[in-house]
Amino acid sequence: MNSPAQIPSIVVAHELQGRIRLRYPLLAQPDFDRLIFQAGLENIPGVQSVRVNSKAACAVVYYDASPLTRSRIIACAGNGDHCQGLLGRRQSAQGLHSVLTLGLRGVLALAVLFVPRPLAATLSLALSLPVLGDGVATLMQRGLKVEVLDAAAVGFSLLRRDYFTAASIAFLLSVGDYLEGISEDRSTGLLKSLLKPQVDSVWTEVNGCEMETPLAQVRLGDRVIFGPGDMIALDGTVLTGEASVNASSITGESVPVHASPGTRVLSGSVVEDGRIVIRAEHVGSETSMARITAFLENSLRSESDSQQRDNRLADRLVPVTFSLGMGILLLTRDLSKAAGVLSVDYSCVIGLANPVTVRMAMYTAARNGVLLKGAQAIDLLARADTCIFDKTGTLTKGALQVTDVLPLVGYSENEVLALAAGAEEHYSHPVALAVVRAAQERQVVLPQVSQVDFIVAHGVSAYIEGKNILVGSRHFIEEDEGIPCDTCGDDRLAALQGAGRILLYVACEKELIGLIALRDTIRPEAAAVLQGLKKSGIRHIAILTGDGEGTARAIAAQVPAVDAVHWELKPEDKAVIVRRLQAEGRIVLFTGDGVNDAPALVSADIDACLPGGADIAKDSAQVILLHDDLQGLLLARLAAQRACATLKHSFNSAVGLNSILLALAAKGMLPPVAAALLHNISTIGILAYAGLRGRSLPRLAKKTGPGETAESKTEYDHVDKSV
Repeated sequence: MNSPAQIPSIVVAHELQGRIRLRYPLLAQPDFDRLIFQAGLENIPGVQSVRVNSKAACAVVYYDASPLTRSRIIACAGNGDHCQGLLGRRQSAQGLHSVLTLGLRGVLALAVLFVPRPLAATLSLALSLPVLGDGVATLMQRGLKVEVLDAAAVGFSLLRRDYFTAASIAFLLSVGDYLEGISEDRSTGLLKSLLKPQVDSVWTEVNGCEMETPLAQVRLGDRVIFGPGDMIALDGTVLTGEASVNASSITGESVPVHASPGTRVLSGSVVEDGRIVIRAEHVGSETSMARITAFLENSLRSESDSQQRDNRLADRLVPVTFSLGMGILLLTRDLSKAAGVLSVDYSCVIGLANPVTVRMAMYTAARNGVLLKGAQAIDLLARADTCIFDKTGTLTKGALQVTDVLPLVGYSENEVLALAAGAEEHYSHPVALAVVRAAQERQVVLPQVSQVDFIVAHGVSAYIEGKNILVGSRHFIEEDEGIPCDTCGDDRLAALQGAGRILLYVACEKELIGLIALRDTIRPEAAAVLQGLKKSGIRHIAILTGDGEGTARAIAAQVPAVDAVHWELKPEDKAVIVRRLQAEGRIVLFTGDGVNDAPALVSADIDACLPGGADIAKDSAQVILLHDDLQGLLLARLAAQRACATLKHSFNSAVGLNSILLALAAKGMLPPVAAALLHNISTIGILAYAGLRGRSLPRLAKKTGPGETAESKTEYDHVDKSV
């Protein structure tokens, strides 16, 4: 690999108004990632389109003729550090032939029939040389691959002095490369179209004055202003104003949403009407748009285990085809039969159908509010047979409300609530937020806290006025801290637990002083989604929670599809359950949203996260739902299954059709030109099937009407259980 100092410089080869041709030697290297280089140029504001020709080592960029845009294009293309990182990444896409070049080759191939034989030989050889050169280079550098088969087929035709056949095969190979490249680039282009151009500057409000600020200088907490037509460049919460915001490029929601004070907005959304001032909460690389861009770019070159397996099988079939052609040649001395056999190969269509299918599935899912992080995520999501849900904030809404405060030993309700809220005030867990909110609603004054320790998945230990206050689960208070909890009345506890309440125990100086009961509500779509997952082939669904048994069972009772529920779990306990299920041979999908879920998220085969999840959950998740709605998980599952079924059908079709063509060619029933033509037609047909099938998704109703359940309003497409 070249060092940064050895990165060659970029040269402006030709330039017109709004069009610039750049010559860059790295583009000709086979291990240079052309797709990401092209994506970087296309996402410069003002750039309209980019065409890269790897063989000519140049890129043609069409832009708005602005000098600023031109300088950005050259700076981006000549970024040595960036381009250094794109070396060593092989890709299947070839440089595209232009339509003009294809037309010229077609005319020359046809002319071979009508010109004198010496000239026909010259024309045929000229058309065949690129194929022969690729074959020799491939044989020396990579071994026996499909390019060697093509070169042998053309070479045998030249040896037979069948110049028209040689020229026709070379032309058909060019047409096949062009159409296959178009198919793959279209699917890649759709995926890259989700990447919005970056905004260079925004308007901020400082001390009542508006000023234009470079985006890179915006900091957390800044007040940023967006008006009609502005693309929101960072994540934040609306402070003042109202607007109609279109977030279709991020969430897939086609209908603009009304944003008012308190509404969270995402980077990449566009203000259609109105004016809002937001508080910046995520900037730079931490914004939603930046994260989406990063993983979509990485996904362009990712492959799943099944893809790699199919590609290895296809590569192993190349020597079989080559051996069959050579065997026929030795046995029959018939160059025509051998050339016909060598005109058919398996690896071309298999190698291209995979990325087209995967990228179309990712694009369609993303347009519908689900981000799938590459081919491996699609493969595992389709094959998962066990689904585990964290309860709070995932299966339930996570918007807890305090329903009861039970004081003990001489404390009042407000005193218990004040101590608990004081200890929990700086903790972002849903339970803590609910307790603090309840104290604010009752206008309870919170005490000063001198020291706070958070015990993950257990509770909080704080010092208030010199006294140690403990707030947490019964397990934490009674078993970990040794404080008796049998003085709170079993009948009342049983009634609260039977109603599905979450119980928070409050202790002061090793004595239980009260309980706080909270209510959480299950998501309205949960029952239908879990039932849909069962219909899609999920055999086991479990709920994991740190809550007590009564609360856990009450929630599970509302979702009939649940097979098991586990309660009073620590984060490490959740991971143990995941690993135990994996030891039984299950493929586990874990859906969670918080720091407490991190061990389980890491342990699971594939993990999903809701939009409100913690950063650690979003970073590790392979499936991210952009709507706060579990139906996205079912949609992702069905989309993944459809993609894998498409890959299977494409693979079987490729093997079946090409085997028939191979047999016909071996028997001499298919001349080389016909074999090459039919092979290309079958390849393009399979690629078209892969692309078109990936553009549709199951229809999932998001809302229910009066008197209708979520399940009755959900429509499911046929699910192929053979994947």
